[in-house]
Amino acid sequence: MAAKKAKLFDPSRYLEDDEAIAAYINEALSTCDADVITHAIGVAAKARGMGQVAESAGLSRESLYKALSGEGNPQFETVLKVLVALGLQLKTEPTGGPDKRAA
Repeated sequence: MAAKKAKLFDPSRYLEDDEAIAAYINEALSTCDADVITHAIGVAAKARGMGQVAESAGLSRESLYKALSGEGNPQFETVLKVLVALGLQLKTEPTGGPDKRAA
């Protein structure tokens, strides 16, 4: 009997609506880890279609892939453009006090 190969998990396949995408990115934002956040935005862009998101954000598909890859370091403006292209906005809320990690 031949061994079966495990398939890589692709979270973009499960982000089927705006609420799921927003929840996924919000969880990433709660980590305060730029790499995790950038990765989550990339997964959401893949779920929506990289070409469509790139066009809506005013970016080339190649530059979107590069910005959201593990090697990319997107400018904040790029992140905001992609969030808008995904139909999302960045919001803040009080956390109950200053975070000691920021010191």
